[in-house]
Amino acid sequence: MDQLTIDRIGLRETTDRVAAAFRRLKGIREGLASGDAGGIAFEEWDWEVGVGLYGFLRRALATGDRAAIAQLTDWYAWQIGRGLPPRQINSTAPMLPLALLVEHVDRPDFRALIEDWADWLVRSLPKTEDGGFQHVVKERLNEGELWDDTLFMAVLFLARAGRLLGRRDWIDEAVYQFLVHARYLSDPVTGLWYHGWTFNGRHNFARAFWGRGNAWITVAIPELLDLVPEIEAKDRRFLTNLLHSQVRTLKALQRRDGLFHTLLDDPASPVEASATAGIAYGILRAVRAGILPEEDRAAALSAFGAVLAEIDETGVVGKVSDGTAMGHDLEFYRRIPNLPTPYGQALAMLLLIEMLGSREDER
Repeated sequence: MDQLTIDRIGLRETTDRVAAAFRRLKGIREGLASGDAGGIAFEEWDWEVGVGLYGFLRRALATGDRAAIAQLTDWYAWQIGRGLPPRQINSTAPMLPLALLVEHVDRPDFRALIEDWADWLVRSLPKTEDGGFQHVVKERLNEGELWDDTLFMAVLFLARAGRLLGRRDWIDEAVYQFLVHARYLSDPVTGLWYHGWTFNGRHNFARAFWGRGNAWITVAIPELLDLVPEIEAKDRRFLTNLLHSQVRTLKALQRRDGLFHTLLDDPASPVEASATAGIAYGILRAVRAGILPEEDRAAALSAFGAVLAEIDETGVVGKVSDGTAMGHDLEFYRRIPNLPTPYGQALAMLLLIEMLGSREDER
């Protein structure tokens, strides 16, 4: 058996273990469910599981795993049947995988929910100055605040819903949200993105170059360009240049072992595997799409090796920091604890699937 086949088998087995660990996560800080009932154990409808579902679905589609697609369908039907939580940015995250899932299952109720939720984002979600999506969460309104998380958690869904339902106005709004967030969050000196911006005082809070926040951007830009290929050339050019600037600095800040820090420019802050996985996935996806040059692949492969080393025998990804609210000083980010999370599993799954696809291309 040649090395390529061994690598492919190993990648597939690791991906399956990571997916199985995701299914068994009961919730944030609750750990794995005992045994394996075969379904998705996570009970809460919020961003953590929304990101996890996206990675789980991407794996299912890439590998033809019909059982996983059925598990996702059952989970969404159960959640909708018992009543969904109030709408906000983070509770929108599960809608992105649903907007992809509905293309593979015949569920008019899913499609109706997608249409209604996307319309709510555009018409009813509170907006900041300049019409940005205010980062409303279940704990607080965050009045006048833009967060880099928003682009992955809500805007990618709006773009895909626009394509699914033939709403060009929704696609245009999604692109505008990328542009307005870039205006206030992208640092013109480094190309890195600040975690947040507030119009109440007009500042970037702690001016934190938060690792996972930057990973959301490294993932979201190529994901947007793939989810909605008809984006206008001028907008595609602008977003591509943003990604180039960010990745140039990310490569300079990457550790020798391939990992990135919680605070990208602070070597004293903890290393963080979910940020590393997201950055690696985004770079590889962009290289494959011709958005980034081939020379950027080396940094992503180094990060991949580092993430692989953090996956234990049960498939749980280690060195993943807890959900991170807006920090008002840098010490806040240094003190975020690690724990198993759906989004850590998802970002690793996305990276593994991208690597598996690369192995398939080499055959």
